[in-house]
Amino acid sequence: MIRLLVAAGLLAAASGFYLPGVDPKTFSPNAPVEMKVNTITSTHTQLPLDYYSQPFCKPDGGPKAASENLGEFLTGSKIQSSPYHIYMLLEDFCHVLCQKTLSKSDASSLQEVISQEYHNHWIIDNLPSAMIVNSDNLMYTEYAGGFPIGFVGTDKVTYLFNHVKILIEYHQVVPDEEGYRIVGFYVEPISVKHHYVDGWEWDGVAVEGRSRPLETCSNSQWLNSDQVEEFQTVKEGEQVLFTYDVIWSESETKWASRWDIYLSMDNRVPARIHWFSIINSLLIICFLSAIVGMILVKNLKRDISNYNRVLTDEEKAEEREESGWKLVHADVFRPPYNNPMIFCVFVGTGTQLMMMIGITIALASIGFLSPAKRGSMMMMIIVMYVLNGATAGYVSSRLYKSFRGRAWQRCTILTAVAFPGAAFVFFLFCNIVLSIYHSSAAVPFLQILSVMALWCCVSIPLVFLGAFFGYKKEMWEYPCVTSTIPREIRPLPWYLQRWAVIAMGGVLPFGAAYVELFFILSSIWMEQFYYVFGVCFVVCLILGITCGELSILFCYFQLCAEDHRWHWRAFLICGSTAFYVFGYSTVWFNLLEPSKLLITYLLYFGYMALISFGIFLVTGTIGFMSCFWFTNLIYSSIKVD
Repeated sequence: MIRLLVAAGLLAAASGFYLPGVDPKTFSPNAPVEMKVNTITSTHTQLPLDYYSQPFCKPDGGPKAASENLGEFLTGSKIQSSPYHIYMLLEDFCHVLCQKTLSKSDASSLQEVISQEYHNHWIIDNLPSAMIVNSDNLMYTEYAGGFPIGFVGTDKVTYLFNHVKILIEYHQVVPDEEGYRIVGFYVEPISVKHHYVDGWEWDGVAVEGRSRPLETCSNSQWLNSDQVEEFQTVKEGEQVLFTYDVIWSESETKWASRWDIYLSMDNRVPARIHWFSIINSLLIICFLSAIVGMILVKNLKRDISNYNRVLTDEEKAEEREESGWKLVHADVFRPPYNNPMIFCVFVGTGTQLMMMIGITIALASIGFLSPAKRGSMMMMIIVMYVLNGATAGYVSSRLYKSFRGRAWQRCTILTAVAFPGAAFVFFLFCNIVLSIYHSSAAVPFLQILSVMALWCCVSIPLVFLGAFFGYKKEMWEYPCVTSTIPREIRPLPWYLQRWAVIAMGGVLPFGAAYVELFFILSSIWMEQFYYVFGVCFVVCLILGITCGELSILFCYFQLCAEDHRWHWRAFLICGSTAFYVFGYSTVWFNLLEPSKLLITYLLYFGYMALISFGIFLVTGTIGFMSCFWFTNLIYSSIKVD
């Protein structure tokens, strides 16, 4: 346990680093600094939209899409060029970008996205924009979630943030040399109704409008929010002038640590909360280990000693009747009565998902998945799932052969297509719905073909390859011979009934992980950064140990009650953790303050159901494998006549 605590400390302290290939970019004075825009998002709708779907200023020649990987497409990212002109160390104040006259559809669209609290996401030198909030004489910075497009006032009037104050922090690479690196990017959005000097009006086309002075801001000083006298309203026919300031500030922050403030969330999530998550999980596992140690190990040692003891002539003459788990030795390794093939498919797929999760989190915890590489996490998940197809095929085939199954082709096909096929069909359905809503989260057709190619050309062949080696292996030798006629099963007490133990089984594993689950859900659905993968790895490890010990404990009680049908029960006892996860996510959903759009509910509950089913397969597989090892161990320790 001490080693586990040390490991928890080391992994929790692990932070991401920049891999080779993610090199720093050095700028010289007055060099152009490109700013890009990503999709606009809202936690209330979960429906990302193209930035230029709104009446914002566009660059000359139209926006150009940035090169993106498959992971970025699958996460709904759509990075494009912007019309903002920024140059290294060159400050610019009250720069007129463009003027838009809002049509009825423009005003309606802006009012809708502002009321649903959509946020902009800008990028400079691969750094996401943090937001400077200046409200009620309180100024603070938010490092996740972008910055809002506008706001709805207390008078129910919609206002647009048409002026942005862009603050960029830089660090000089070598003192006295002209080489600079960007280490911070902040945006303060401001709403201001602009007016030209002397009441001059711009038609939005004449070149003069870009250089003519404004009454509402000065080209010699940045605009402060407390200087604003009138906000920019959103209504039909309104002329909106978009402007921006660029401010440069030297910082002591090194380039290699510029992401630290984003990943620490500006100390909004204290480290002690994550430590509480680990301590909470460790307390649960200590409690469970104590029960296993006091009850199970002590009783097992006594049982094995009694079963292996040589009886005296007097004891033989008494023909003493035995009781307990030894009596079911001829039935304990009998295949599951219900759906043995489906059981093997579940275990094989659960092993595949378990390997995928374990490897991905382990790599992330030691820094191999840098947040600077957008989409890298999703790409790693896909690659690990595809490559572990061989693991799924091997495990399901080896187990199915031990059950003396004959329809091995069907078992292998189900392992290859059942879970990924269901997930892919749901993904396609959601993609069609997202396309109807004109969401940028709709994945392009070529990227869908890429996913299909990975599944059909890599994953499925690997499943069959693993199954080939699994079926070629000799059948697993059990320590006891299975009888021809199954033993009659006595009625079980209520607390060992199937649904009672399944309902109880998921409580402790869920309790070991629920604290960290909150932050994971926030990362997925509330656009928060999550990078404490060291903590996550330790919590997942403790979750697995909890599932293993719990399933062994219930399996022992069941065998002592002379019920040999342990396979499905061991799987379902730990798999029931997923039901608690889904129930918790249902309650957590209210934190999003969801909109009334049907697509919001479809996306959230659809994907949470899919994630929960994956958790069901993983935890269930851990439960079964633990009991499989346990039963082989105890029955190989006794003498059977």
